[in-house]
Amino acid sequence: MPASANRWLIAGMGTLLQLCLGSVYAWSYFQKPLVDAYGWSNTQVAWTFSFAIGFLGVAAAVGGVLLPKFGPRKLAVTGSLLYGLGYLLAALALQWKSLPLLWLGYGVVGGIGLGLGYVTPVATAAKWFPDKKGLVTGMVVMGFGFGALLMSKVIAPALDAAFPGQLPKVFAGIGIIVGVIGLAAACFLRNPPAAAASLAGKEKALPQIVSRQFVLMWLVFFCNIVAGIAIISFQSPLLQDLWKKTNPLLSPATLAAYGATLIAISSVFNGLGRFSWGGLSDRLGQLNTFRLMLATQVIAFVALMLTGNPWVFAALICYILLCYGGGFGVMPSFVLNTFGPGLMPVLYGAILTAWSAGGIVGPQVVAWLKDRHGAQASGHAFALGAILLAVGFVLSLLCRNTAKT
Repeated sequence: MPASANRWLIAGMGTLLQLCLGSVYAWSYFQKPLVDAYGWSNTQVAWTFSFAIGFLGVAAAVGGVLLPKFGPRKLAVTGSLLYGLGYLLAALALQWKSLPLLWLGYGVVGGIGLGLGYVTPVATAAKWFPDKKGLVTGMVVMGFGFGALLMSKVIAPALDAAFPGQLPKVFAGIGIIVGVIGLAAACFLRNPPAAAASLAGKEKALPQIVSRQFVLMWLVFFCNIVAGIAIISFQSPLLQDLWKKTNPLLSPATLAAYGATLIAISSVFNGLGRFSWGGLSDRLGQLNTFRLMLATQVIAFVALMLTGNPWVFAALICYILLCYGGGFGVMPSFVLNTFGPGLMPVLYGAILTAWSAGGIVGPQVVAWLKDRHGAQASGHAFALGAILLAVGFVLSLLCRNTAKT
């Protein structure tokens, strides 16, 4: 098989792996059912998602250091197995009605699997496509964005229908499905023949991690993540609340269906944003692309504060998710162009710790607001999102345009 065909196969398998891992973004599909079925608070249930994203970023940072030593296949296989195991442990936790085990299984074990699995195909695809860095890394992470669509409209509803009212069996089924498919895709990942493993990257990367440019990039990424991930973790309940105000006669099943539909549609925008903004950044430059995403999202969040129309709400959510995904599509090539290919795996893994921090801050703030401020919670959350994105935009103006090859 020609080398050009090999690299597209590897990119495709990396995208498939990301599709399985991205099912974590459908967490809001389970948020309300878990609160209703087990009597846990929104904050308690949201910690499950926060732990998963938190450990994702930490594991991605570690994975970036381990990648040159162990290679992409071993790391991706390990990540796939751990992510599937996380769902199985979560199923056991729900059977035993154990919230700590749910946090440990889905949050810690599953989150570590997510991080190891996420960083590997992105860094590997960048090595295979030095001529199309933004486009191809955007394509690979696009799979992660589409994962919520696969989960909320295919896997979870099918298992719900097969095991009605039996959340432990639903989670167990999900673990088997995403674990097996992810494992099969992970087995295809490998470095290009010319790529020599370099273990010196860690030592050279450490001074860059504390550099002004890296810190600013981390903070800009963090601001974009917090605003978007807060929406992801609660978009279904927020939309259901809005529809309930608009039409109090709607049944819980109908409201849940509306919420699942928004998860599915917004996940498409999340995925497309990774691909489209990533490709656009090859023309505009990564820094200018980030500035455009941040500035336009400030407007979108302000509009969310002012609208009571669920259709307008849904459209704005989709645009925010387009830009949220765009951050993940642009950042790999941003790191690559700024610090060079030799440092990319380590520094890209390190910058994903912004995802960890954002995954804790965003969902927890919204959960706290929902538990304590009821109907006013969404307005407060949108105002905070607008402020944070404005801060991110200002910080992006302090970044400098640099490029290394």
